[in-house]
Amino acid sequence: MSTLIGKVDKPTEIKRYRDVVRKASIHGDYVIIGVGHQSTFDEKMIFRILNYDATIYINQVESKQEIYPVGSFVFYTGDKEWKSPETLKETLKNIPPEMEPYINDWRLPVVGLKTMNARKLTNQRLKEVVEISQSMFAGNYDDLRNNRKIEIENFMMAATFTRTKIKREDLPEGDEINMCEAMDRLFQRFENQGIEKGKREEKQNTLKEQLKVKLGTLSRPLEKQLTNTSLEKLNELTLNIFNVTNEEDVLRIIN
Repeated sequence: MSTLIGKVDKPTEIKRYRDVVRKASIHGDYVIIGVGHQSTFDEKMIFRILNYDATIYINQVESKQEIYPVGSFVFYTGDKEWKSPETLKETLKNIPPEMEPYINDWRLPVVGLKTMNARKLTNQRLKEVVEISQSMFAGNYDDLRNNRKIEIENFMMAATFTRTKIKREDLPEGDEINMCEAMDRLFQRFENQGIEKGKREEKQNTLKEQLKVKLGTLSRPLEKQLTNTSLEKLNELTLNIFNVTNEEDVLRIIN
């Protein structure tokens, strides 16, 4: 979709793309449904929706086809409550009372992944994604661990929506997974990562104290770099601690 704005002699072409646009029949009447995906707040989202809708209407008029109603909403996958304005008038400031009746308003319906009612969904795949996402948002892993099979793509989609750090190799093989088995494997990985993180932090603190004693001081950049150093490199530094005479020696070992 594109439109032209600005002066006639120097028009500026503006292109706007929605995430999803579909023509649907509801009780025999056609409508055009536009969906925009947001994972964060956008106070100017109402202007984008207005632009999208107006452009679709203009395209229909210019193509001389039947003009169908356009409905839009935002599919919001953030973990915090949507607090951005949901109407044009809420976004605009200082509307003169005399002009208020003449200012057209525009609505921005927001459907939140975290709060939507999954039981009302008829599409099984979408229902699974929403249910898993909501359990991940709530940290309800007992609910995730029930003994049922789901498509692995649905699980990974929910992980993406909720920004849960799950890799494909962490899950059982196949197109479908048993949720009980999958969660047990994930718990084991998280536990192992926690143990490794604890060992690394303990090693980092010990080395920092040793280096301060040996070098007198420790610069902030080096402290920060030690914090991000792998356990393998920290062990190597420990073995060579007596050979360290300056910060350059440290950097040479851990890089």
